[in-house]
Amino acid sequence: MIDLKLNENPTSAFRQQGFTMIELMVVIVILGILAAAVVPQLVGRDDMAKVTVAKSDIRNISNALSMYKLDNANFPSTEQGIEALVSQPDDAKNWAPGGYLPKMPSDPWGVQYVYISPGVSGPYDLYSFGADGVEGGEEFNTDISLEDI
Repeated sequence: MIDLKLNENPTSAFRQQGFTMIELMVVIVILGILAAAVVPQLVGRDDMAKVTVAKSDIRNISNALSMYKLDNANFPSTEQGIEALVSQPDDAKNWAPGGYLPKMPSDPWGVQYVYISPGVSGPYDLYSFGADGVEGGEEFNTDISLEDI
């Protein structure tokens, strides 16, 4: 025989429906601990991503400069700059139709890349001053050059 006993205390069913204040506080503390562990790991990610983009841009500009040299027998001068990859300089006789880059690049911090030809360490120097826009620096403010890639 099945015993279908109704709950003798009607308030016990009501108490089972919600959380106590202590349970809520425990959940909030656990969420706080998780946030404290995860947030610091995410804080520097956007700066690291910008450094990665700058390195990729410098590689792409370097490849475009190599193509420019193949067509014109020399790299653009410092005065012509990397603008010579977007719009044809007067002395570029075999300039590729459409150019070597679709638009004038700027680094992830909104500053144009520095191009010097001839360079100190090769036929040209190409670099970004990093997050602070000033030569030198540490961590995300350090200069990013072709030599660093």
